[in-house]
Amino acid sequence: MRSNRFILQHVSLLALAAVLLSACSGAAAPAAKDWSTVKSAADGGGMDALIAAAKAEGELNVIALPDDWCNYGEMMKTFSEKYGIKVNSINPEAGSADEVQAIRDNKENKGPQAPDVIDVGPAYGPLAKDEGLLAPYKVTTWDSISGLKDPDGYFYTDYNGVLVFEINLDVVKDVPQDWKDLLDPKYKGQIALAGDPRASNQAAQTVYAAALANGGSLDNIQPGLEFFKELNAKGNLLPLIANTGSIAKGETPITFQWNYLALANAESFNGNPPLEIVYPKSVNWGGFYLQAISVYAPHPAAARLWQEFLYSDEGHTIWMKGYCAPARLGDMLQRGVVSDDLKSKLPDPAIINSAVVPNADQLKAARELIKTQWDSVVGLDIK
Repeated sequence: MRSNRFILQHVSLLALAAVLLSACSGAAAPAAKDWSTVKSAADGGGMDALIAAAKAEGELNVIALPDDWCNYGEMMKTFSEKYGIKVNSINPEAGSADEVQAIRDNKENKGPQAPDVIDVGPAYGPLAKDEGLLAPYKVTTWDSISGLKDPDGYFYTDYNGVLVFEINLDVVKDVPQDWKDLLDPKYKGQIALAGDPRASNQAAQTVYAAALANGGSLDNIQPGLEFFKELNAKGNLLPLIANTGSIAKGETPITFQWNYLALANAESFNGNPPLEIVYPKSVNWGGFYLQAISVYAPHPAAARLWQEFLYSDEGHTIWMKGYCAPARLGDMLQRGVVSDDLKSKLPDPAIINSAVVPNADQLKAARELIKTQWDSVVGLDIK
């Protein structure tokens, strides 16, 4: 009997071992998803899977997002609190060219200086795609996005605005109403661009708008360079980049801004100093920005979740609180999910709809001309 019990026990142990071996081999757990190749939330297993993967990564690297630009401060804070993901903000005052360069410079670097996502001017999305720097991804609200969209999801419009003059009334008493007014000697040492036009989308498009106001066209921006050459020769143009602080202090009392940035400044200044926002008479210049994901993103799931958040109703509402007209605004208005308070923060639809907006090829050509001729024609280093 003792011998039989031993045999039975031995056989049972062998059977158990076989089961365990089978569980460890034939029924192995599925491999982790490579989120760097995922092209939609559905492709990755759904939003729950995306959220879980992003939370596991725990961080997101953004670049060139000042807190007061389109209310990005609240956007980053809300995203971080909602998902428990730390947002690392790299070089908030960078320009679009700097964003693309940061991807190039950090291809092999998964540290905090490698951006996961970028928010760039329209000339830089196609450029980055052509260089193989972007990853395709379509958010779940893709079909309701209006504006420029790469058909495969490499880049897509995020928000729109028009160019205005932002003027500190503590310094400037006689307010210019149009571009040619700025050539008056009384504005000597008072005018500044909001970036280096060789690297900043906003500054480059300011030169482009000046071209149309001075006899140029969407295919001829040379008059814009000549206009800024004359501003510089008269001593009206400062070699400084205008920002919220320099505008408030009166160091750069006249600058060119997207209307949403000027409106946000007016709200935050609350009359100290008083600002006047001028929509130039001769040209109503419209502009938009593009979102994209770096193909080298160190946090690929978090990058995709960030895009989902931006293009959700919640994310779009945060943009609207910052006076930006987001890409899904039409859809949200149609569904009646935009409050009257938010509607009051947005520009008159007629202003947005009547704005002059160049196409991608025109923007690319303009960017190249400004980049190569600014030094030789205007001769002022903006920094």
